[in-house]
Amino acid sequence: MQLVHGKRVTALMIFILLLFVSLFYPAFESMAAPPRKFARKECLDCHTKFADKYLGMKTLHPGVKENKCMDCHLRHGVIPTLLLKKDGNELCFSCHSRGKIGMDKTHVHSVMNTGKCVNCHNPHGSASNRLLKAEGSEQCYQCHKRENYEKKVVHKIMKTDGCRACHLAHSSSEKNLLTKANLPLCLSCHDSGTSSFKKAHAQYPVETKSCLGCHNPHSSELPNLLKTSLHNPVSSIDCASCHEAPTARNPFGTIQSGDALCFQCHDATALKMGGDQLHVPFKSGMCLSCHNPHDSENPKLLTQAGNALCFTCHPSKRSPVTVKHAPVNSATGCRSCHAPHAAKNKYLLVQKDGDLCLSCHEKTKAAQKSKHNHPPLMQNECTSCHDPHGSNFAGMMKDRMDRVCFACHSDAETRFTKAHVHKPVLDGRCNACHSPHGSSEPKLLKATGPGLCVQCHESIMKVTDAASLHPPFKDGSCLTCHDAHASNSVGMIVSEQSTLCLSCHAKIETALSKGKTRHQPVVEGKCSKCHSPHAAKLNKLLVASSPDLCLTCHENVRDKLKNEKPHPPAVSDCQRCHLPHVSEEPSLLTEPIHELCGACHDLKGDAFKKGHIGIDAAVIDCRTCHDPHASKDPKFFKENIHPPFAARSCEDCHVVKK
Repeated sequence: MQLVHGKRVTALMIFILLLFVSLFYPAFESMAAPPRKFARKECLDCHTKFADKYLGMKTLHPGVKENKCMDCHLRHGVIPTLLLKKDGNELCFSCHSRGKIGMDKTHVHSVMNTGKCVNCHNPHGSASNRLLKAEGSEQCYQCHKRENYEKKVVHKIMKTDGCRACHLAHSSSEKNLLTKANLPLCLSCHDSGTSSFKKAHAQYPVETKSCLGCHNPHSSELPNLLKTSLHNPVSSIDCASCHEAPTARNPFGTIQSGDALCFQCHDATALKMGGDQLHVPFKSGMCLSCHNPHDSENPKLLTQAGNALCFTCHPSKRSPVTVKHAPVNSATGCRSCHAPHAAKNKYLLVQKDGDLCLSCHEKTKAAQKSKHNHPPLMQNECTSCHDPHGSNFAGMMKDRMDRVCFACHSDAETRFTKAHVHKPVLDGRCNACHSPHGSSEPKLLKATGPGLCVQCHESIMKVTDAASLHPPFKDGSCLTCHDAHASNSVGMIVSEQSTLCLSCHAKIETALSKGKTRHQPVVEGKCSKCHSPHAAKLNKLLVASSPDLCLTCHENVRDKLKNEKPHPPAVSDCQRCHLPHVSEEPSLLTEPIHELCGACHDLKGDAFKKGHIGIDAAVIDCRTCHDPHASKDPKFFKENIHPPFAARSCEDCHVVKK
């Protein structure tokens, strides 16, 4: 009964709690924090500096003005980077149609073709109309050199209306982006019917010809915008000295044809300057190939400036080169070396080939006084090695240096094609060792003997602490052993070591012919395995002392000496028992085995006789039973021993005579 009552109380309490929550939950909910909302940030909320710079300007791009940055840009989040929806002008063409701008016209402004509208226009805002970066002609001067348009006399309309008086900004059907064809454009301002116009042009009907033949349309140092270089008849308005009368049927026809007209005033003999080598246009009477008959912005009435004129007929000389000839790139250009009309020398050179070069190259000229000279220098044949106009090779060589040298030294190319080639030869740097023009040394060498080799091989040749020096090395006779150019032998030696070394060490060669056993490196001709060819800190040019030197090859002996009981002479000096090159005895022994061992061991003593059961030492080969280098046995017995021998029971097998 009591349990039932408790359950009723519990249920009642749960009911009251639920009722309380249902009544007061809305109040608690209203007291809780409001739900979080995300507000979108505008571009200018972050780009405050941009706003300060542009929003007050006279002209704003619609995207900026209407806060529509994303018409052109992609959002970039917290990472500041420029993300355009399209590249270059393609973005601009999204709104500014190609047709309206005139991209389909014959002539388009170069910045439009290269996708750089922003060279002229600021894409956001500007203090100028049309978002231009500058006002009027100042905008054009960002690319076009101001000095060409603001000379002493400036075209009046340039001052008042600027470039756009005659030119369109984006494109045109006319050359130079003109607003209309050249002649109609000029005549739209200049009335050809006035008396002053006719007088200025000597009554000739110039309104039918291009004004640009005589006038600079922008500015000039001369009155009436005449070009810088004037033909005298033009400056004196004496057109009739060359042309038919202004009233003639063909007023612009010339009174004589070709160079006959020019030679009325210009002395052909004087122009030839005593030369019989004539420039083809001059010889053919084609003066107008190079000269403008009226005026020009270039000196001497030339149709183009400097080398550009020459390149019209000699296009190969226009090719860019890495090593440029200074005169070619000077203000005088081609005329530094060539006469324009005629010369006494081939190729219209102003001096003979070699003399011309040496007039500038004084150091090379001084080389002619050297004891030994390069024949091309003495024969004035500079161009047999050098390209006078420029080259892609050091020293203006016509080709890689070795190929130039091989043109004369043809046998060398074959001789140098070997397994081992001297690095300068391999790199085609003949001038690493040879002076190309002249030298006090034979074969045009820059120095003799070791003085030449030390320039590269200093680390080998600067020896200060050597105990022994190879005589050829000591005497600086490098070529006794080495070939200066190439060899089929390692180390560029003149022949294999087996031949080279024995050519001096004749005693060893004689011993080898008589000896019974020979050291394997000697047989293989690998003398440098043991001896340094130049210098060493040890006697006899040894690269290491014994026994370390020997053990580099005889690894099995090295391991036994390390792990077993060593025979004292073996750890002292191998040459106590062995000869290094050749021997009359087996194993390169210095003497017969019993004599060699007897030098330390008493072979006649009672102990020896007892240990060897009285056998005469002279008939014993100690190595039959003993290891001469090391053993685990106190008596240096070999590892594998016949059991009766180990028990000293020779009688079990042998009949021992007493």
